[in-house]
Amino acid sequence: MTLWTATDAAAATGGTVAGDWAAGALSIDSRAIRPGEMFVALKAARDGHDFVADALAKGAAAALVSRIPDGVDPARCLLVNDVQTGLEALGRAGRARTGAKVIAITGSVGKTSTKEMLAHALSPQGRTHAAIKSYNNHWGVPLTLANCPPDADFAVIEIGMNHPGEIAPLARHARPHVAMVTTVAPVHLEAFADGIEGIAREKASIFEGLEPNGAAIWNADVETAAILAERGTIPFGHSEDAIWRLTDLNAGPNAVTCAAETPDGTLAFRVGAPGGHFALNALAVLAACHAAGADVPQAAMALADWTPPEGRGRRHSVPLAPDAPPVDLIDDAYNANPASVAAALDLLAGTEPPRRARRIAILGDMKELGPTGPALHADLAELPAMSDLDEVHTVGPLMRHLHDALPADMRGHHTETSGAMTKYLPDMVRPGDAVMVKGSLSMDMARIVEGVRALARR
Repeated sequence: MTLWTATDAAAATGGTVAGDWAAGALSIDSRAIRPGEMFVALKAARDGHDFVADALAKGAAAALVSRIPDGVDPARCLLVNDVQTGLEALGRAGRARTGAKVIAITGSVGKTSTKEMLAHALSPQGRTHAAIKSYNNHWGVPLTLANCPPDADFAVIEIGMNHPGEIAPLARHARPHVAMVTTVAPVHLEAFADGIEGIAREKASIFEGLEPNGAAIWNADVETAAILAERGTIPFGHSEDAIWRLTDLNAGPNAVTCAAETPDGTLAFRVGAPGGHFALNALAVLAACHAAGADVPQAAMALADWTPPEGRGRRHSVPLAPDAPPVDLIDDAYNANPASVAAALDLLAGTEPPRRARRIAILGDMKELGPTGPALHADLAELPAMSDLDEVHTVGPLMRHLHDALPADMRGHHTETSGAMTKYLPDMVRPGDAVMVKGSLSMDMARIVEGVRALARR
C-alpha cells in the first residue's frame, strides 16, 4: 500500500524531491527499517543523517532529510529545511486526509496499556490505526498521524509529557474527536513546582485539542478530579459522580470480571488480565468506544482476550524443574512511579502461589520525582499490599530508602544496578514463586525479567 508519494510528501512539507518514489510508512529507526518505508532522519542523541545510507541500503523507499548525506542519491530524498518540522507537516496532512475517528489518550499511569486495549477493542469494528510502542512525544505523535491510513475507521493516539506545556500542542496537532485522561499521579514532579495540581492541569490540557463537540473523558476518582472536571465532560470511575461507574470487580488469577453503570444501562464485561487498574482502564476504553460511535457490547466482548504489552504487566510462566509448579513472572519492567508501583504490588499481593511458594517483588528506582523522591520510595513500605509479600529486593540508589524502611524479615537483596541483581536470581527464585519486576525504564529492569526467564533454560 502506498501511503505517501514523492509528490504528496513534497506538497505537504514544502520540501524538494528530485525523483519519483512511493512509501508505505514512515520510520525513525534505521535498524528496523522495512523495504518501502520512508526513513525520517531526526536529530536526537545521534544525527539520523548518519544512518540514511544504511536505511536506503536496506530497502527504504526514501529519506526525509535537511541535507543530502555524502554518497546518497538525491532522487531518493525529500529535502526540507528541518526534519522535525517536516515530520510535523506530514502529521498534519495525515490527520487532515483521514476519515478516522481520532481518540487521544494521556495520563500519569496506563497510557500505553490503555492505548493497546482501546485498539484491541475497536479492531473488530473497523480498520484501526494506533501509535506503536510508547510513541507519544513531539516526534511520536506526528509520526503516528503521518502513518495513519486515509481509509482508517479509528485512530488511537498516545500523548505523554515530562514538562509543562507539552500536551496541549500535541493535542491540537492530533485534533481528536475523543480525548481521555486515564489518571493523575505524582509523576515528573521535578518539573512541576505546583506539584500534582500542576500535573492535573497539564493532563487536562489534552482537551484543548478536541474537535468541536468532542468528548472529554476523565478519571473521577483522583484527588485532583475537580481540576479535570473544569474541562472534562464524561467522568468514569468508582465515584458516585461518574457517568461510567464501576460497580463490581472480581479479580481472578488470569482475568477480572466487572459490572458498570453506563449511559445505556448496566454492562458486564471481562478483561483478559488480572488487576483492578486494568478494570478501570477498560471502563474508560468502553466510554471512549461509546463516544466514538462504536458498538460498546462488541467492544466489551473483545476485551475478554486482551493481554498487556510486554513490560506492562504481561505474565510469563517459567518452569524451573520437572514436575514442579512454574514461576509466575509479572513483567512490569517498562516504567514506574508511585501510583503504578502501588497497582503492581496490589496485583502481586492478590496472586495465590502454591503452598510454600512466595510472593516476591523486585523494584527499581522511580525517576523524575524531584526532592520528594527519597520519601516517596520509603513510603512504599507502608502500602497495604506489602503485608502480603514475602520478599522485596531493590535496585538503585533511590530504592535504598525503601530497602532501609522494610521490616528485616522482608528485606531482600539491594544492588545499585539491575545487572548486579541478576547474579542473585538462581538462588532467589524457587518453583511456584510469584515474582513481579518493576522500575523506571533507565533502570533496565527488563534485564532482570530476562534473567528470570533464562532460569528455565539452565
